[in-house]
Amino acid sequence: MSDDQLQRHTPRRKTVLLPVVGLLALAGCGLALLALSTARVGIEAELVGIVAALVPVGPVVAAFLWIDRWEPEPARLLWLAFAWGACVAAITALLINNTAEAVGDLLLGKGNGDKISAMVSAPLVEESIKGAFVFGIYLFLRHEFDGVIDGIVYAGLVAAGFAFTENIYYFGRAFADYGIGDGTTPGVVTAFVLRGVLSPFTHPLFTACIGVGIGIAARSHRYRVVAPIAGFVAAVVLHAAWNGAATLGGGTAFLTVYFLVMVPLFAGAVWFITWHRRREQRIVAAALPGMVEENLILDNEVEALSSLEARRRWRKRVRSRSGRVAAARMSEYHAAVSELAFLRHAADTGVSGKHDVTDEAHLIAVVRAARQAAVRSAR
Repeated sequence: MSDDQLQRHTPRRKTVLLPVVGLLALAGCGLALLALSTARVGIEAELVGIVAALVPVGPVVAAFLWIDRWEPEPARLLWLAFAWGACVAAITALLINNTAEAVGDLLLGKGNGDKISAMVSAPLVEESIKGAFVFGIYLFLRHEFDGVIDGIVYAGLVAAGFAFTENIYYFGRAFADYGIGDGTTPGVVTAFVLRGVLSPFTHPLFTACIGVGIGIAARSHRYRVVAPIAGFVAAVVLHAAWNGAATLGGGTAFLTVYFLVMVPLFAGAVWFITWHRRREQRIVAAALPGMVEENLILDNEVEALSSLEARRRWRKRVRSRSGRVAAARMSEYHAAVSELAFLRHAADTGVSGKHDVTDEAHLIAVVRAARQAAVRSAR
């Protein structure tokens, strides 16, 4: 099978062609946010906010890409997830939350609208818009959504994009109001410590609950409805508790929620993700002998395909000997093997979807084609 045929037959590597209107809408949202933020804080403060916001977003995005290593999602969709959070979700939340604040001030008195916006509007609206992207991938690009890890990755990158845009404004406003800060005033350094050091994963942690719920629905007929709802409720409740502690409780309540709720939840999320990655490794390793019997892979490749570190070393050798194109073909081969292993595990455990029989035959052809392309490129 030729390289062109391989690209046509590989579901995970399909080119995602966004309509021109969609790209223009994303760009328009981004420019509108930039203009609004700059109008509020000034160009100098805006530039400070952008530079400060870039620091925490890098490690957050890297963490979710690390989670996604066994079977990487298409790069275009990952970038789109980040852009959705940074542009569409951010500007939608800004407009609705500002409206909620104005209505709250009108009905409950000046100053109360901010509380309504922070504790009611922001959690509901922000988690709805962020979760909408993940749900859209699940509904319309079902072949790109296999389970919990996919849900966490898409949700995390949407939330990382949202937090990036939000941080630009908060850091810029802190600089515009108080400057750098000198230890007695809450300047940009204080804002950076609170948002960029102590809590860069809060938004991803909230929205990851939605990703987990949709991921469970992707592999469970029994919980197809209740799991996404439960995930959304968890995200909203956690978000509301976090905002409430910061808005109503003062420093003591904030630190209490941070250390007694958020830190343990974050530790639990890290444990869950680590456990799930090890589970994925066991699933792939268990499926490899069967693939050898079917002549999909060679017996001497089993060890090299059984761990991420072994795969990395294999790609490194191929890259040094045959170049980046060959290494990219090898990555496609590795991803196809993982995808077939996960699909067969789902069938064996009774959680496969209605199209998985067709998908299995398709993936078998993909694995064969991917291996042939990798071998040709590595020569």
